[in-house]
Amino acid sequence: MLSTVLIVVLLLLLIGALPTWPYSSQWGYGPGGIVGALLAIVLVMALIGRL
Repeated sequence: MLSTVLIVVLLLLLIGALPTWPYSSQWGYGPGGIVGALLAIVLVMALIGRL
């Protein structure tokens, strides 16, 4: 249950970190890349049963 909630929260953060607004276009891929890496780590941990 906790891993599902964590994955959903990280997906929402990933969508929110995409540079789509004019003020965030200079951020580059940093915020989305960091959240994407966290999402990948959590997914792998959930799949192997360590979370």
